[in-house]
Amino acid sequence: MNLPRIRIHAALLLGSLAAACSPLTTFDALVPKDRGGIRVAKDVAYGPDPRQRLDVYAPRAASQRPRPVVVFFYGGSWNSGTRAGYAFVGRALAAQGFVAIVPDYRLVPAVHYPAFVEDGAAAVRWTVTHAGDHGGDRGTVVLMGHSAGAYIAAMLAVDPRWLGESRAAVKGLVGLAGPYDFAPFDVDASRAAFGRSPDPAETQPVTWAGVGDPPALLLYGNKDTLVRPRNSQALAARLRTGGVPVDLRAYAGLGHIGILLALARPFRGRAPVLEDVSTFVRRVADANQPAGAARP
Repeated sequence: MNLPRIRIHAALLLGSLAAACSPLTTFDALVPKDRGGIRVAKDVAYGPDPRQRLDVYAPRAASQRPRPVVVFFYGGSWNSGTRAGYAFVGRALAAQGFVAIVPDYRLVPAVHYPAFVEDGAAAVRWTVTHAGDHGGDRGTVVLMGHSAGAYIAAMLAVDPRWLGESRAAVKGLVGLAGPYDFAPFDVDASRAAFGRSPDPAETQPVTWAGVGDPPALLLYGNKDTLVRPRNSQALAARLRTGGVPVDLRAYAGLGHIGILLALARPFRGRAPVLEDVSTFVRRVADANQPAGAARP
């Protein structure tokens, strides 16, 4: 594949993507994928709705031990997105040695809060039940997301209402440019998704974050004008107040979409996003291994 052509097409996409987290299907089709990761299951149902489907990615290499599992929720202002545009994320994570789950979820205007959080919870419960079928460690799950997907991941990690017993499997949270403290709702996307909620504070991750939550890696670009860095800073502060380990990192020169694109092979030189995520996942996975056990 011609790398200069990829860069040109990606540059053309950036304008529209930066305006609103549009589906990345064209970008995903153009960028080269990590050969160390493959999709091992496609269009798997985790619920009855057509949007309640997911794909599974795993490393090509065999392992004698179950692998850490990462559930990745994409963004799109809760009103757009498809897992078909995120194979580059799934394969990148799988090439790092993880089983990666990329679910779709129901979108505004067909649904409103909390439906997309409920779908995220259903996808995680499916993961805890079935990750072992694909070589994953069902007891070591890290929730990860970008933008609106980071919101879903954060709510599932810090708010005990959603996952029930499956919450015990969640060992970490990775948020990329997530909105965690954005009430009152003053933009169209948040009003459409959350405006019907009688208690705006109840919808916010910062309301729930605190003692007993899993360790977090919160990443943002210092040039992000769509989801302001104060969201990550506020969630980090609330978690730290509760004694939760938090790694808060800002990438110089990256905007809202740039932090996501840095996961793709042609753009990893812009920021070590994939390296930082992988290091965090391995660290929390190692912390939950029995004494003397070797990581795959």
